[in-house]
Amino acid sequence: MASTMPLLDRVILDTVGEAEAQVETALDCDVLYYYGELRTSNFTFFRDSIERLAERADKRDALGLCLTTPGGQAEAVERMVEVIRHHYNSFYALVPNTAMSAGTIFCMAADKIYMDYSSALGPIDPQVPDRENRVLVPALGYLDKVEELIQKSNSDTISPAEFQMLQSLDLAMLRFYEQAKELSINLLKKWLAEYKFKNWTHHRTTNPGTPVTQDERLVRAEEIATKLSDNNLWHSHGRMIGMGTLRSEMRLEVEDFSDDSELHAHVRRYADTLTGYIERHGQAFTIFNRILQ
Repeated sequence: MASTMPLLDRVILDTVGEAEAQVETALDCDVLYYYGELRTSNFTFFRDSIERLAERADKRDALGLCLTTPGGQAEAVERMVEVIRHHYNSFYALVPNTAMSAGTIFCMAADKIYMDYSSALGPIDPQVPDRENRVLVPALGYLDKVEELIQKSNSDTISPAEFQMLQSLDLAMLRFYEQAKELSINLLKKWLAEYKFKNWTHHRTTNPGTPVTQDERLVRAEEIATKLSDNNLWHSHGRMIGMGTLRSEMRLEVEDFSDDSELHAHVRRYADTLTGYIERHGQAFTIFNRILQ
């Protein structure tokens, strides 16, 4: 660590590094912290960070990605998952705070999802660049509004202003948004069936003890993907979906890291301290592991 770093920053990052090592020991995995939007422009830094972790002699078999994100691009998530799976046999998603939208898709690619009562995922509303490629906008909100205008047009209840808006639609952008939605749902279905449900071999409630087929895994995955992509159910791109809802309504297995008081303390100290440090320095995007510094 640079000798010119202010003393307070050194103390904070030393504390974060100690907590990170404790989380790694508790979960028997390498840990990487990702803070910020999931953008294709961040992919190279992510790939290089994973490669540096994976080239160590003491590399573990699993990666634990501690994720704090408002969401981003499904295409970026797909590439990042491919990098993780290339270098690690197992992947754990740790959500100390929020992993929204594309962050939720990212978590569904994990073998295990770790949350506590205050953690939240979000609807899988993919974000796509606007026409000027400056900011990311939620695709489902755009598509839902277009569908609303079409329904009004069909029933002759559309206003002149709305009709003009419908006529001015960029069909290429509309198709781009539709493809982003389709990609998000397909990725979630694929990853849930392949990774999250891989140990779901026998039924526990309906016909207990009978084997679970691959078709049944795919059906369950599609149910979850459909619910998570339903804006009529969640009403908001920023809706927080807690662990209780994921377990009860989605029937999704989530590991409650607060069940282990020591692990809970380590994760909180790690994530809260590091998040506070990142935000105090005004950083929009950060990838952290103590050996990468």
